[in-house]
Amino acid sequence: MDEKEFLANRFEAHRGHLRAVAYRMLGSLSEADDAVQEAWLRLSRADAGAVENLGGWLTTVVGRVCLDMLRSRASRGEESLDARLPDPIIGRPDAEALDPEHEALLADSVGLALLVVLETLAPAERLTFVLHDMFAVPFDEIAPVVGRSSAAARQLASRARRRVQGAAPAPDADLARQREVVDAFLAAARGGDFDALLAVLDPDVVLHADTGVAAGGALKVVRGAAAVAGQALSFRRASQQARPALVNGAVGIVAALEGRPVSVMGFTVSGGKIVQIDILADAERLRGLDLTMLGD
Repeated sequence: MDEKEFLANRFEAHRGHLRAVAYRMLGSLSEADDAVQEAWLRLSRADAGAVENLGGWLTTVVGRVCLDMLRSRASRGEESLDARLPDPIIGRPDAEALDPEHEALLADSVGLALLVVLETLAPAERLTFVLHDMFAVPFDEIAPVVGRSSAAARQLASRARRRVQGAAPAPDADLARQREVVDAFLAAARGGDFDALLAVLDPDVVLHADTGVAAGGALKVVRGAAAVAGQALSFRRASQQARPALVNGAVGIVAALEGRPVSVMGFTVSGGKIVQIDILADAERLRGLDLTMLGD
């Protein structure tokens, strides 16, 4: 085995972790892959023999790449929460074995509700929170990436943490209970039962719907049980062909019309009530998702 092949094998051992970091930073699977590839290019050009902790070095490199990508988005005024939902990660509802890469991706995923909040953070806040709170990277290692002191990086993470804790609902851990609540929501939507919808929705439920640039661009946000129930009734036709799925590790559905996926819906169930619904209905982005594991 030559030196380059040896280095490539060492990098591959870290790929899953690096993709998880990049996905949390960017909310985009394709951009996460781009960031990981850029990390490999930088490693191949570096003196890898001088790197004592390759995993830590690669993590901070990916963080730096993602930070640059987020700042580029901000400078263009694109890809903010006002325009898009994060990419969902879809899995089988029966936890049947997937291919190893997808299984690892699903296992490493975080809820859409948390990713939606991360989209609202400033780039440096997002980086410090993701690296420190999710991956235990010390502030001394984060500080050079954001160009701040260690104390300032700690403050950035603290500010981000307060935003996340105040806005990202913690889902119920029991998937079977989540499924009961979502099934009741679907039954009520199919039957046009407004009162039954209200019974499973938290009074302060929030719905995000991303229909894509071609359909108007802006992310639609609906708040309150009555308003969300009204939206759910308009979903009645598509719900007839809804298939259960895991969406970022939580209960969700893939809705179809005439066999063609038209939306992915992720649900956050907390305290036995639906507190958040995230709907991706962007036709272009749906075509880019891997839904083959759900079957025909």
